Amino acid sequence: MILLLFGSPGCGKGTQAVFLAERFHIPAISTGEIIRAEIHSGSELGKTVAEIIGHGDFVSDEMVNQIVAGRISQPDCSNGFLLDGYPRTLPQARVLGALLQQRGLPDPIVIHLSIADCSIVARLTARRQCPECKHIYNLLTQPPRVADRCDDCRQLLIHRDDDREDVVRHRLETYKELTDPVLQWYGASAVCTVDGDQRPELVRAAIASAVDATRAMAVGD
Repeated sequence: MILLLFGSPGCGKGTQAVFLAERFHIPAISTGEIIRAEIHSGSELGKTVAEIIGHGDFVSDEMVNQIVAGRISQPDCSNGFLLDGYPRTLPQARVLGALLQQRGLPDPIVIHLSIADCSIVARLTARRQCPECKHIYNLLTQPPRVADRCDDCRQLLIHRDDDREDVVRHRLETYKELTDPVLQWYGASAVCTVDGDQRPELVRAAIASAVDATRAMAVGD
């Protein structure tokens, strides 16, 4: 089983990816994590990617495709996998489709966590981080015991630049520009849209139900 997990920044994809990986016994693969792993491996590709990122440039689709292809060819992906953060562009989606076809793997089940921009902005702008231990709090859902202070380090919490409203809204616009065409390419009938603006356990249940229904339909066909 191949799962593709889409959702705007701050929608809780990471939490749901862990749940899905455990429930369906497949590895959850984050594009960011495998790029970092490639860099740490010291491979020629990793060195090239590190240099690109070091200059503040974006890694090309071609390189991302190459890294993802290498990762999903590993033995732990033989029975399926979940991709979080890939494909992000139409060229990436087309390459992934070709890779799956070459390996005789099934079409992916596409899960889209839908959540209103205002909810995302509220979530992310409420985040605070400890500069010492890096623990992240949320003033709305997980506030510190003492206002503005880390529970463990007692350090004054900071409001990261990437959690400021103007930055968050820019990230959301960029995400939509890149991802909306990908979701349209897969088609409404292939995309399972789940309301991500619920408690995590309700989102989990909705995703699991959508995946099970999609698998049952595939067997029926």
